[in-house]
Amino acid sequence: MPPTKIATWNVNSIAARLPLVLRWLESRQPDVLCLQEIKCVEAKFPVSDFAALGYHSLIFGQPTYNGVATLVRYELADSIEELQPGFVDDAADAHRRLLAATIGGLRIVNVYIPNGQAVGADKYVYKLDWLDRLQAFLDSTCDPAQPLVLCGDFNVAPEAIDVYDPTVWEGKILFSQPEKAALNHIRAWGLTDCFRQLYPDTVAYSWWDYRQASFRRNLGLRIDHIWATTSLAQQCQKVEIDVEPRTWERPSDHTPVLATFG
Repeated sequence: MPPTKIATWNVNSIAARLPLVLRWLESRQPDVLCLQEIKCVEAKFPVSDFAALGYHSLIFGQPTYNGVATLVRYELADSIEELQPGFVDDAADAHRRLLAATIGGLRIVNVYIPNGQAVGADKYVYKLDWLDRLQAFLDSTCDPAQPLVLCGDFNVAPEAIDVYDPTVWEGKILFSQPEKAALNHIRAWGLTDCFRQLYPDTVAYSWWDYRQASFRRNLGLRIDHIWATTSLAQQCQKVEIDVEPRTWERPSDHTPVLATFG
């Protein structure tokens, strides 16, 4: 059977955030949790800690930077049909940013899209190229007519409602027009923003800078997303941006997003 509760969370180092992730898993018990920025190799990922809570770990990591992992409840682990770490054409790209698996017939693509640093920088060019390669990955390995979830830290706020001050952010990294256009191109492949589908007028953020008391002042952006193909998006009952973990001691600058399908 396919998973019905799917979550995503950029933890900004699993070593630093492990107690928070375990606490959240015990409380919310998703079927699948997609993690980004784990910042460790597979050998150092806390597999046994998650196994103690009933989760199987799929890992595509690297030292110090980036890295993604997907945690799957053990009762679903036997239904993992294939695992595709990274892009099919990324042999020259050492960044570990994409992990795709088919779980109970549902394709789940866990992504950590590059930040881009600043508009016009080399890393910004790399980000736009990465988004193009993500589009090519979907075209070559996935089918929009089939149930699929694309989730993770997109590092793009799609609409003005997704940033605390659109005037301040206009033309800047995470909200520049080329980034939004590239993301819209991916959406047009056949994906729906599950949160915005259910809550078209709700102001909610998933990331707050550590500086300038941004969380306390709610100066945030919605850059962590769960998107689904049409057939699955129609079954989405609820999407929660769970702000509570951002209040815990030594939090990530991101907070979990949890979607329920049924």
